[in-house]
Amino acid sequence: MARRRIGVGVIGFGWMGQAHTRSYIRIPTLFPERTYDIDLVMISDSVAARVADGIDSFGFASGTADWHEVIECPDIDVVCICAPNMLHEELTTAAAAAGKHVFCEKPVGGTPEQTVRIEAATRAAGVITGVGYNYRWAPLVQYAKQLIETGELGEITNYRGRFFSMYGADPLGLLSWRFLHDQAGYGVTTDILSHSIDLAHMLVGPISRVVGTGHTNITDRPLPKEGGTHYDRGQPGDPTGKVENEDYFAALVEFAGGVRGVFEASRSVIGPESQNAFEIYGTKGSLMWNLETMNEMKLFLTGDRARGYTTVYAGDRYPYHGHFVPGDANAIGYEDMKVIEDYEFMSSVAAGRRHEPGFAEAVDYVSVQDALIRSWRSEHWETVTRLSEN
Repeated sequence: MARRRIGVGVIGFGWMGQAHTRSYIRIPTLFPERTYDIDLVMISDSVAARVADGIDSFGFASGTADWHEVIECPDIDVVCICAPNMLHEELTTAAAAAGKHVFCEKPVGGTPEQTVRIEAATRAAGVITGVGYNYRWAPLVQYAKQLIETGELGEITNYRGRFFSMYGADPLGLLSWRFLHDQAGYGVTTDILSHSIDLAHMLVGPISRVVGTGHTNITDRPLPKEGGTHYDRGQPGDPTGKVENEDYFAALVEFAGGVRGVFEASRSVIGPESQNAFEIYGTKGSLMWNLETMNEMKLFLTGDRARGYTTVYAGDRYPYHGHFVPGDANAIGYEDMKVIEDYEFMSSVAAGRRHEPGFAEAVDYVSVQDALIRSWRSEHWETVTRLSEN
């Protein structure tokens, strides 16, 4: 079978840019049914060592410090954007204007307004878009979706979502771009809370009303060294700068379908390492899933005479798990979800179809984020209104 060639350029070659590139390399080894082959054409990063590594270790044909060269390259069909959030608007709109399909890390724009403009520009350009809500693709998350759609949990009544991470818990963690409004936008509402609410959108549906509050727990951090990330650590006595966005956010929500929900996100909590978790309660059962134990799900069904939660282990019965490892309870990991994410997006590009989640789903989230920010300021319930340029 002849496969379509898809030329790829990556802008931003930190951890996430490298993770996507590893996915592109792995797809041929895991998905023999694919209808395309990926050609790693060009890598761009402001750090010269990363560009060199992209060529030497990852196999890109060329590299550059000037991202314009990626956009302008005629051999590139898809641009993958993994740069800091506040650069996304310029990068995505330039790529779309050049006729490139665009995959961008969440939540696409650094602010809700930027995401709306980006979605409108890429839609007008007629390009296919994808956004990095990779947790949708965990096999047991897909199974949870199936249980809801088939009615096995009954009518859904309550949803609890949280993303607790320690990536910002160390006061000596560097003041990287993630903590600065002009580079990251908002804090946890732009970063990890977006994952929690995107999962809820996929599983339960749209949110209609919210009330929320945020807080910055660590107000000063050591200034970064060249190439430093939020995982790097300064020393006591190092010069510091102000954290400009929130470490914590909590919200009560009402879904359009009547479900009531609670969300929390924190990057400075102590204990949970990467606890992206949800609990879904229905009239016939409930389930719980947590990224930290992503190959397990707790499931309670009222017809079970044992009257307790059963541990369901991931396995090749669930979507795509068997592409990585056969059988049951043989674990897959975070970057395996990224492979599935990239495989699905590239399949959409090859087929010329709209991809989900794309930038439209990113607008779904930032419309909620906008209401949450308004509620934080007003200290009242706020209605979620879908944002648009008009």
